Amino acid sequence: MAGLLAIQVARLRRQRGARLQVAASAPLDPARFAPATPADSRVPEGAEAHCELVLESYDGGVRVTGRVFAPWQGVCRRCTVAVGGTLEVAVEERFCDPPARGEPEDEEAFVITDDVVDLGPLVDEAVLAELPLAPLCREDCLGLCPTCGADRNLEPCSCEPPRDPRWASLDVLRSSF
Repeated sequence: MAGLLAIQVARLRRQRGARLQVAASAPLDPARFAPATPADSRVPEGAEAHCELVLESYDGGVRVTGRVFAPWQGVCRRCTVAVGGTLEVAVEERFCDPPARGEPEDEEAFVITDDVVDLGPLVDEAVLAELPLAPLCREDCLGLCPTCGADRNLEPCSCEPPRDPRWASLDVLRSSF
């Protein structure tokens, strides 16, 4: 994605406070978003991120604010049905000149190289940080029955939950009522 979201900022940086609006789309690298396990959320193969950003110059750099949109897919953590949606991520980042020799590097900012701001890493980081860790198909998902495996969203289950043996000595009280 690096080349597709590279923005020339030489003219922008001539005047402090100058602004540039950018709306762009670029494909996301599937290798970067490959899930570690089958249950992890991911970006679909061939998906594109869409950016609506404002670049604003300041002394020594460019501030980038706006929104990044990207599709995602996953598995419901309760019933294992496929889920998905579109991420909408607010971003606010800085791009700075490379540090002069002997100066420490600003680890919280991206680097401007040859008057070019590469928005690709910013988009990748924003999307990776917002992928749902444990998605749900809906808030009131009933999940799967741990005994018979039935999807309790589709059919009622008559299985009784297993009794905890640690409370077995109190079962005498149940029968006395």
